[in-house]
Amino acid sequence: QIMDKKLWQISGHWEKYKDNIFLTKYEDRDFAVKPMNCPGGMLVYKSKPRSYKEFPLKVAELGIVHRHELSGVLAGLFRVIKFTQDDAHIYCKEEQLEKEISNIMELIHKVYKKFNFSYHIELSTKPEKRIGSDAMWEKAEKILKTVLKKKKIEYKLNKGEGAFYGPKIDFHIKDSLRRTWQCATIQLDFAMPERFGLEYTDENNKVKMPAMVHRTVLGSLERFIGVLLEHTSGNL
Repeated sequence: QIMDKKLWQISGHWEKYKDNIFLTKYEDRDFAVKPMNCPGGMLVYKSKPRSYKEFPLKVAELGIVHRHELSGVLAGLFRVIKFTQDDAHIYCKEEQLEKEISNIMELIHKVYKKFNFSYHIELSTKPEKRIGSDAMWEKAEKILKTVLKKKKIEYKLNKGEGAFYGPKIDFHIKDSLRRTWQCATIQLDFAMPERFGLEYTDENNKVKMPAMVHRTVLGSLERFIGVLLEHTSGNL
């Protein structure tokens, strides 16, 4: 839950996301209460050497995160300081990305159909505060657009609204009051694997950097339960 400042400096959170982080000191060292699960996921990946034979490598967790939100924006279960995400990180080769992203979209559709939720999709692109090169961003955005095009999915484009480490496809579900809530997300990230020095050995015994997909299906479990209660008027 509480991790050294160094980790958040490598990930870019210290520079780009610090306003949302609860900070603490211990023996004159700065620590952060984790606002996201990904840097911890990087440490899991780096815990041993990796091979292309393991790919796609899928690591899931019900991760608890804390975010320093202004009291004025907190609202019931919908916006809270501490919440749990059904988070997963998928590490793979670049050529596996389209298939993996497509699979995640199908999983999200299957889950939302079970709950009888309708949803719309939004694609968010390169923000002003970001890490990674422009070339990385262009490549990632192109891959997401290609998947959406191949699946013939209509989407709303949010220019400059991506996560600071990569563009994303968000799923917005609608409750019985016709309010929309962003729950599922698929984020494509080339920047953090580079910053953390993630590696794998390919078919030719060459060392390469994996691509990484961050994904949630329900998103914040608290928010999803709130939406579900509203949607069913409490009649579960």
